[in-house]
Amino acid sequence: MPLLHRLRTTILAASLATAVSAGFPGTAAFAEELRIGTQLKLMTLDPHYADLNENNSLLAHIYERLVNQDAQLNPQPGLAVSWRRLSKTQWEFKLRDGVRFHDGSPFTAQDVIYSIERVRDFLKPPSGGFQSYTQTIKSVTAPDPLTVVIETSSDVPTLPLSLTSIFIMAHKATGFSTTEELNSGTQPNGTGPYKFLSWQSGEVLSLARNDGYWGGVPAWSDVAFRVIESPAARVAALTTGDVDVADYIPARDVEGLEQRGLQVESTSAARSNFLQFDIGREKPPGVTDKSGSPIQNPFRDKRVRQALTMATDRAFLADKILLGYGTAAAQLFPTGLSGTSANLKVAPPDYAGAKALLAEAGFPDGFKVVIAGPAGRYPGDGESLQAIAQNWARIGVSVQPVVAPFSVFATQRSNGDYPVWYGGCSGEAVTFCLKAVLASPNTVRGTGSLNYGKYQNAAFDEMLEKAMSMEDGPDRNAALAGATEFVMADYPMLPLYHFHLIVGHGQKVGSYAVHPRGWTTAMQAVPSEE
Repeated sequence: MPLLHRLRTTILAASLATAVSAGFPGTAAFAEELRIGTQLKLMTLDPHYADLNENNSLLAHIYERLVNQDAQLNPQPGLAVSWRRLSKTQWEFKLRDGVRFHDGSPFTAQDVIYSIERVRDFLKPPSGGFQSYTQTIKSVTAPDPLTVVIETSSDVPTLPLSLTSIFIMAHKATGFSTTEELNSGTQPNGTGPYKFLSWQSGEVLSLARNDGYWGGVPAWSDVAFRVIESPAARVAALTTGDVDVADYIPARDVEGLEQRGLQVESTSAARSNFLQFDIGREKPPGVTDKSGSPIQNPFRDKRVRQALTMATDRAFLADKILLGYGTAAAQLFPTGLSGTSANLKVAPPDYAGAKALLAEAGFPDGFKVVIAGPAGRYPGDGESLQAIAQNWARIGVSVQPVVAPFSVFATQRSNGDYPVWYGGCSGEAVTFCLKAVLASPNTVRGTGSLNYGKYQNAAFDEMLEKAMSMEDGPDRNAALAGATEFVMADYPMLPLYHFHLIVGHGQKVGSYAVHPRGWTTAMQAVPSEE
């Protein structure tokens, strides 16, 4: 069944970029409410305050972006119908005509200027919020009401991709709205397919259809998001019919839902989970010879990293631990997404070859090592460490798995307490993870923020920088794929799997297109025609 789900979801996801603009007149559910049980807890009604998946997903019903992303993460028209580079530091965006905010006011270039400047200059959230997407923007001007020219302080060939993260608010002559104002009763005013009705923080978000939506009348008359943080409780709510859609379904519950006549859709998440090695230190803690004596860092030797990769049964992790709702990983994002390589494949374990490589590297008897990871933060995290320990034992490497709550694990990882650990990365594009996980740590260039093992490869850094200097398109994607192939041949880390995002729905919903970014929206739900 998982293969069928993946095939069905791929077809659905191909139309997801335009689903937001599609109406569904004449369907049985045209006048019905859609009830969604979600683990996503809306933290704020300010669309620019917190760059969190839960906020971005839910507020996408109310607000829209200049540029959208399709199911392969490629930029697509949103409130901007087209864009072009005028020079290395200037971009022109043509805006969609005839769009109105929920209060009836027309959408113009002034709203784009207001929104970008609010993010760049006004808000100062603790985490930086969305400012990373606007920090290179020098100025925003409007030659006419439906044209915006953005000037950057340097060459930014991927500016449209950055704008897939910025919601557009209606401008105010009286100045920028504060987060406190937006959270305390000011009516959210966007251009999206649904209007705000009410919000109980941590409990319910209620929305009503925007009958004047520029993309056509939305499918559902009302939408209610009910926050249900417990996966078991979400599954129960779907089973009893209390909700029509439930997100982030555990793989173990899929069979039971299908036996009850409910449908399940899934797709690989735009992310990977992997093992990282401490490569930076000469003698990291937690690595010894078989007698328990400290040894020189074995992970500095490519042959050791390659041997451990060859000994890891990644297909088993995906098929057995994730019950088929995962894809064995050979790179940071699932194959097929923008910037990934079709040439990187996951090979079955080769224990004899791995053992020979270890001997060649000077470890014919193997060694002892601690592998750490979080407990229950990601699907299959703790169980995967146990399976990997069994794999590596077959080539003489004795593993002691250590799991802890994520807060404890993250602190100890930052303190350098582990020699090998389980990690993860996701983002709006594969370039985020390539920069964060594999590029050499460099605060000036902003690279290596998740490269806790201090891996460095100057040739890869140069290839990545060159690829990222190119405009979005086939040439850039090919350059990124080539850089990925080059660096993965050095075995800098061990990709494990891309876990699948699983969504269940009842008979009211005919299909649901799961997006690899992990969004949960009413726009992804197509009403049943029955």
